[in-house]
Amino acid sequence: MTTIVQGVLAERRHQLILRALRSGGPAAVTDLSEQLGVSPATVRRDLVKLEEEGLLTRVHGGAVVDEGDQPFAEVAEVRVPEKDAIAVQAASMIQDGESVLLDIGTTAYRLARQLHGRRITVITSNLVVYEELADDEDIELVLLGGMVRREYRSLVGFLTEDNLRQLHADWLFLGTSGVRPGGQVMDTTVVEVPVKRAMIRAGERVVLLADRAKFPGTGMAKVCGPEELDVVVTDAPVDAATRSALEEAGVRVVVA
Repeated sequence: MTTIVQGVLAERRHQLILRALRSGGPAAVTDLSEQLGVSPATVRRDLVKLEEEGLLTRVHGGAVVDEGDQPFAEVAEVRVPEKDAIAVQAASMIQDGESVLLDIGTTAYRLARQLHGRRITVITSNLVVYEELADDEDIELVLLGGMVRREYRSLVGFLTEDNLRQLHADWLFLGTSGVRPGGQVMDTTVVEVPVKRAMIRAGERVVLLADRAKFPGTGMAKVCGPEELDVVVTDAPVDAATRSALEEAGVRVVVA
């Protein structure tokens, strides 16, 4: 009985912590401790648990909830060496003459930079990928239609999904906001999810590009389960629970 009560109390604290962060922005451990009437040590344990579940991000002395996507320009400056390592590994999988579908996001953009001079076809809804490859005459470049998300430099909506239904690619390189311990691929923005799912249907082989911050990362909307992936390329060893779930689904994990 005591264990059940403790579990209920912890769940209630977690709800109150998330509510406080969503309504008031970043908060210090000491402030949360006073609001909840528990010790700072208890709050720290709660924050660790919530971060493991991808529901918040711990920062020095406290925590913050990530609400939605950051603008592309901001994300593009984060963890560049790690993304480049992933991009180099991913580019090595592609053979000349193949077709490649590139998702939105900054890691897909870093991959595009590795593809110059390759005799391949690149299909994308990522406007930064398009701009990167537009002048490369070796690459056949297909830009999907759709509504422009200016801040995140992507195309979304039913036009994008209709375009994808008419296409097939040898490879899909998929981005993500987070990967749960069960291997589920998540995204922070609901409007992007139908496009990602349409990309998965259009791709012969699906490769997830995910740096260490994406385990578990963030995201409220499920894109797909591990059974829909073929490969995960990351820059660091994946935690045991997630790796086990991926391998049980037949997914190959590649550390760049």
